[in-house]
Formats: sequence, C-alpha cells, structure tokens
Amino acid sequence: MSRRHRATKRQVVSDIRYNSPLVAHLVNVIMKSGKKNLAQRIVYGAFEKVSAKLEKGDPVDLLIGALENARPRLEVKSRRVGGATYQVPVEISYERQESLALRWIAAAAASRKGTPMKDALASEIVDAYNNTGSVVKKKEDTHKMAQANRAFAHLRW
Repeated sequence: MSRRHRATKRQVVSDIRYNSPLVAHLVNVIMKSGKKNLAQRIVYGAFEKVSAKLEKGDPVDLLIGALENARPRLEVKSRRVGGATYQVPVEISYERQESLALRWIAAAAASRKGTPMKDALASEIVDAYNNTGSVVKKKEDTHKMAQANRAFAHLRW
C-alpha cells in the first residue's frame, strides 16, 4: 500500500442499454477473463427475468432496491494493538457498500450450481429485493459481527 497519495477514482462509463453506471459496475463484477460481451448478455438476460418475475417495471430501479437491502453499513477490520488482534467495527463508505453488495450478489449467483448464470443472478436480485436470501443473510452476519465487537470501537483509527 503506497504512502504517497491516494489512488484517483475512475469514472465507470455508463452501460449501453440502460445508460446507468450501476449496471456497468455489475457487468464488470460479473465479467471473467475480459469477456465483457458475455457478461452483458448475462446481466441483460437476468434483468429481463427480474422484470418478468416482479412485474414492477424498470430493472435498474429493481437493482437499486435490491442493493438497498444488501448494502452493509458496518464491517469489522482487524487492528493489531500490543500483540493482540482486535476486530474493530468501522463504518463503510457508500462506494465500498455498493461494491460489496454487487460482489456478494455475483458470488451468491455463481454459487448456485446447476442453473445458468443469468437465472441465478435474476434469482439473487429478486431475493435481495424481497429482503431474503443469502446476500441479506451475509449483510446481517456482518452487522452482527460489528455489534458483537463494538466494545473495541475505541480502537478505531
């Protein structure tokens, strides 16, 4: 980790179909080995399935609703003090919350074996939108861990 200066934030270019940087971020998270076209097909196919399942309209709004339910507000970071390692709860920036939620959704979809990725991604987005599923459970576990270790909050840096 460099001590000189912070890395500059790069703007994510909006995606083609929905003109949303959030969807472009999801495509980049899904993408493997530089196969962006395949990742776009997966995400757009998942969005069509999500719209059909929930019948609410704009899939980008549904994704935003799912992210609201999946974004963690707190996490624990390891902090070494006097030979002991403590799990210190810290608040997370909005960008990291969004990144973690998208990564968790993609990982949960990938772990659903036996189903195509676009079906699994659609199911995970619907589950997160309905405040159920493994992504919301992961968020709650992260919050429970932070609550359990709030005695060490004074060690925050």
